[in-house]
Amino acid sequence: MKIGIGLPNTIRGLPGRILIDWARLAEDRGFSSLATIDRVAFPSYESLVTLSAAAAVTERIGLLTNILLAPTRNPVLLAKEAAGVDQISSGRLTLGLGVGTRQDDYEASGQSFEDRGRRFDSDLEVMHAAWRGELVGGAENPPTPSPVKGQRVPILMGGSSDVVLDRVVKWGEGWTAGGAPPDVVGPFAQRVREAWAASGRDGEPRLVALAYYSIGEEEESTKNLLDYYGYLGDMAKGLAEFTPRTPDAIRERVKAFEQTGIDELILDPTVGDLDQVDRLADIVL
Repeated sequence: MKIGIGLPNTIRGLPGRILIDWARLAEDRGFSSLATIDRVAFPSYESLVTLSAAAAVTERIGLLTNILLAPTRNPVLLAKEAAGVDQISSGRLTLGLGVGTRQDDYEASGQSFEDRGRRFDSDLEVMHAAWRGELVGGAENPPTPSPVKGQRVPILMGGSSDVVLDRVVKWGEGWTAGGAPPDVVGPFAQRVREAWAASGRDGEPRLVALAYYSIGEEEESTKNLLDYYGYLGDMAKGLAEFTPRTPDAIRERVKAFEQTGIDELILDPTVGDLDQVDRLADIVL
């Protein structure tokens, strides 16, 4: 199982320059991917802007939106932005996409909430047409650069409903579990494998999960998690308590995810101090 690391793009008030230094250091220390978390109605750094900056200062490390709320965006513009980051990074971008559960993200972006799933399915059609060089959205020219790896930017689908399985086998390279615990990730990952095989797709789906961490700094870590997930109430408190913050606890969490058979685990920081990169690498790499 590969080990990636999240960029601290959701930590309120974080100086933007830390994201650049974080990306460089994460690549130097050997993490497999850099990942972002996405919201609209929160003062976080936008995912594709962040990954574009990370792409410019790195050469090897993978780039992943984990996940980006696709139906909050115009699909033609999203396809264009993603293809741009894909080209800038020489094909290192993977789009983790989902619909999310917060209505305020849709209100802030001027998009409807109730039909987000249906719009997402339609948007995926538009995005892939744009990447194939077709004329979409009334444009007189193809709106996007050509993706590096053929006619699409690789996509991982997020979510855990039956329709997600359909999206994975039709559009995706695999599935990303978001912030689910290992005992939830394992069974759904198996359903993804079974759906993939039944569809006749070649090979195996790519399976990714996310787990939060900090090394020490419990008060700061808890504060940041409750700031971002406060709308969940007691569930946010449970998430904060569940987050590993010692070397042994982090190793145990990594082992638990490895036993699910996933391909990559992204460890997402809950503290924005740069030394969290080095300290995590010393523990898990």
